[in-house]
Amino acid sequence: MAIGDAWIIDAVRTPRGRGKRETGALSTIHPQELMAQTLNALKDRNGFETTDVEDVVVGCVTAVGEQGGCIARMSALAAGWDPQAATGVTLNRFCGSGQQAVNFAAMGVMAGQQDLVIGGGVESMSKHGMGADKSGIGGHNPHLRELHPLVPQGISADLIATLEGFSRSDVDAYAAESQARCERAQREGRFDGSLVPVTDRQGDVVLDRDEHPRAGTTAESLGKLPLSFDQLGRYVQKGDELSFVEKALSRYQQIDSIEHVHHAGNSSGIVDGAASVLIASPEYAKAHDMSPRARIVATATAGDEPVIMLTAPTPSSKRVLEKAGMEIGDIDVIEINEAFAAVPLKTMRDLGMDHAKVNINGGAIAMGHPLGATGAMLIGTALDELERQDKSTALVTMCIGNGMGIATVLERV
Repeated sequence: MAIGDAWIIDAVRTPRGRGKRETGALSTIHPQELMAQTLNALKDRNGFETTDVEDVVVGCVTAVGEQGGCIARMSALAAGWDPQAATGVTLNRFCGSGQQAVNFAAMGVMAGQQDLVIGGGVESMSKHGMGADKSGIGGHNPHLRELHPLVPQGISADLIATLEGFSRSDVDAYAAESQARCERAQREGRFDGSLVPVTDRQGDVVLDRDEHPRAGTTAESLGKLPLSFDQLGRYVQKGDELSFVEKALSRYQQIDSIEHVHHAGNSSGIVDGAASVLIASPEYAKAHDMSPRARIVATATAGDEPVIMLTAPTPSSKRVLEKAGMEIGDIDVIEINEAFAAVPLKTMRDLGMDHAKVNINGGAIAMGHPLGATGAMLIGTALDELERQDKSTALVTMCIGNGMGIATVLERV
């Protein structure tokens, strides 16, 4: 095996189903089955021998219950792949897990250690919502909380908005635009090439399009929604003396208060979903008549201050661009995970990004954020958009809990 490129052969994803236990369309589907259906979709679309796949790398944030027990291996088994050949590894880099899984898959190929790998992610939030692993804030470690006065992500998002001067109208306008872009993309079928309809055990289609978007959303309608984190900001954890807002202000003493601007309509939605990306070495692809759609040029992670938490897309994007030998102006398509509206707004401001290139088809505010799967989904979305526009390069980046960021640069082959 030669050390060199990692080619993306294909990328697929399920629709995102609302993360509601009783009413979400995917709530009755086992998360192993969600992931398994994307694995078999790659096999059916590309015709490879599953025994050639050297590993399945899967991101999953809340690996408990049905999502526990190394869901990567379990999903390959659920897909009916040869149990004497199929291997899997599950990882957790919080919201960046799915993107990290694809990056790790690419690294194995680029290093010459593997020829055919799948990276992806899965999250069934209708079954296991945020906090279901009972890890708490900072893993219930008082010493860590003394070092860093950690707060919930919503408080961090409002902190960013306050420091950056983003008003309620700013974040609502951004959220309305995300919904409008998603509505246009669905109407024009821009997601159809990668979407894999989810079926039940009888083969009946359960969901064939994203369930979370709300067509017709406006900034005015968003302006009527109640704030999500103002009351939470006043909460004092057991054993602490300061509320969450007071903790944040103890680290950011240049401001006197936090202006709460985020709510359910300008934050990422809670959804279920899975995605898979097929990565091959050029040698394997050529030997098996596989046509590459893109190559992974560079990957990077970066840390940032853990109380504000959600600002590391900036340093991770700078790092990956440096590794790729590029500047932001060289990038044609940009995907920034819309964990909260303030995140892409700040990242665009920091890096001088053109909003016309960012989240062209909407983002997680409209479609939802299935934690462990989102990063893999964004890589596929960016690739689809590059092909639709006949452009060359894409940047995918995400904020990650406790002050991390991740980034990937793709280039069409």
